[in-house]
Amino acid sequence: MSNIEENSSPPKIHIETPPTAPPASGEDHQTPHQTPATAGIAGILRRWKREDLIKRGSLGLRGIGLLFSLISFIVMASNKHGDWKDFDKYEEYRYLLAIAILSSLYTGAQAFRQVHELSTGKQLIKPRMAALIDFFGDQIMAYLLISSASSAIPITNRMREGADNIFTDASAAAISMSVFAFLCLGASALISGYKLSTQSYI
Repeated sequence: MSNIEENSSPPKIHIETPPTAPPASGEDHQTPHQTPATAGIAGILRRWKREDLIKRGSLGLRGIGLLFSLISFIVMASNKHGDWKDFDKYEEYRYLLAIAILSSLYTGAQAFRQVHELSTGKQLIKPRMAALIDFFGDQIMAYLLISSASSAIPITNRMREGADNIFTDASAAAISMSVFAFLCLGASALISGYKLSTQSYI
């Protein structure tokens, strides 16, 4: 009888717990997952950094363009050595000088505006209007610079075939500076086009 009572005790049930999945490689369990708010803040910070980089890049290109335009203007304006070696006797060189002056004024005004905005945080022009001025102004000025340089290159080459002197060397130097200014404003026009297309009113 005692054996029957011992055998009638209910059997013990062993429940196995499922194994936990191993942590994924590179996963840090000490930091919580990014919440939507945190991800939004990180995106805003990245956008601000990108906009600041674009601002400084545009300012740098216009500053270098201003330097090249000034050098072209000064070299050509001082290129007067008497007789036929005076720049103002040639329409192509007068055109190059006029565009160099115009480019100096444009890039100087744009650089001043951008420096003011970076230092004070206040915009002198409405963002939409500033983006349009940057885009069209850079393109127009870049076209005028390469146009003036292209018109002065043939006459300079003809002169250098007959006589290579300080007048032709100065003319070639002024043309080179205008070409460099064109490259700077051309690159600045690409940045201005990007800002306008993405409606990033910096």
